[in-house]
Amino acid sequence: MQQGWTFPWLCALLLGLMMGLLVSGSEFKHHRYEDMVRALFAVQSECPYITRIYSIGRSVEGRHLYVLEFSDNPGIHEALEPEFKYVGNMHGNEVLGRELLIKFSQFLCEEYRAGNQRITRLIYDTRIHILPSMNPDGYEVAARQGPEFNGYLVGRGNAREIDLNRNFPDLNALMYYYEKTNGRNHHLPLPDNWEQQVEPETLAVIKWMQNYNFVLSANLHGGAVVANYPFDKSRDPRIRGRTTYAATADDKIFRKLARTYSYAHSWMHKGWNCGDFFDEGITNGASWYSLSKGMQDFNYLYTNCFEITLELSCDKFPPASALPREWLGNREALVSYLEQVHHGIKGMVYDENNNPISKAEISVAGINHDVTSGVDGDYFRLLLPGTYTVTASAPGYLPSTSTVTVGPAEAIQVGLCVKALGERRPPPRQISHPSAPITTKM
Repeated sequence: MQQGWTFPWLCALLLGLMMGLLVSGSEFKHHRYEDMVRALFAVQSECPYITRIYSIGRSVEGRHLYVLEFSDNPGIHEALEPEFKYVGNMHGNEVLGRELLIKFSQFLCEEYRAGNQRITRLIYDTRIHILPSMNPDGYEVAARQGPEFNGYLVGRGNAREIDLNRNFPDLNALMYYYEKTNGRNHHLPLPDNWEQQVEPETLAVIKWMQNYNFVLSANLHGGAVVANYPFDKSRDPRIRGRTTYAATADDKIFRKLARTYSYAHSWMHKGWNCGDFFDEGITNGASWYSLSKGMQDFNYLYTNCFEITLELSCDKFPPASALPREWLGNREALVSYLEQVHHGIKGMVYDENNNPISKAEISVAGINHDVTSGVDGDYFRLLLPGTYTVTASAPGYLPSTSTVTVGPAEAIQVGLCVKALGERRPPPRQISHPSAPITTKM
């Protein structure tokens, strides 16, 4: 052996070569539709007992919108196990999210097989749904141009050139009206004939939301580097030339969710990116610019799901050579944000006979936004640490209220028992006492 090639030095060299292979450009590439499908099915083949692939629908041009699910019981909702989703490539020419989610799927499988306790626990305690491409048709248009010639708008919309993030039913206007009239604050009704008013990709995602009780979500975009949180639409559209902050009732938790991703990201939290500055790397959507019919607002107003929008790269279609750096910059953030689904409170809503109650409304005093229990009677409410008064109510039942203190760790479990209206309770029993009568309640 050449002099100076000591054993520790050789080990360090080999370790460095192995690490280099793990993040080398050869492992990273842009995936056309067929490549993406093969990559997802390869993950499913490598980890068959913790994954499932299903389609939520088809694009305008007939491409499946495939979702890869991770769970210890794929295909089954387990009571008290929250549902989480990542959505990428909503704008076809914003491709980094698509590649990150493909890589994230491979990462979850590989780390599970390697015995990584953090990842194993996430998969066992969470039902994770990953939709790498919501707009496969738009991606193909953008990919035909390639990274070198991709424009700002080519491939952004679907095959009909419709911007999918301006295509959801507009529930903000109804919400802002209800705020003034003490109206409903959650699960707002959809307009008549809404299915004829949206694109096939949007319809598929809305049906997806109806079929799964998602708790937390993120929507991956490009063109800036910032974590954007609701509301996206300004309360006062008459204002011209300036932006206004549009806070939700859960503004504090949304800010915390955005900061979780930003600070776990390698450079988002620094603020200065792409020629713009965002304090802590986060922004309220409407404070940045007002957007109507967006997906993150729709999640909050129509479902139990809290969603933020992640702008992840200055370059909408970065070259393949940039993907390793982007993956290392986002890897921890993708995991840390997913872990946030396990904070706040969760529990079962049931009656006096221990029957689960679905669609019960869970309200938190001081926060004007309710969530509902799922078909199994379980509910999930994201909350910051603090003490809260929580009430469950359902038609035909007396409300049930509890006071709970939420800590910084995992969700506190709080069962809420509602009693049927009209139930006859036994009268108080009289107990004789030598000195004075005492009345006790059963």
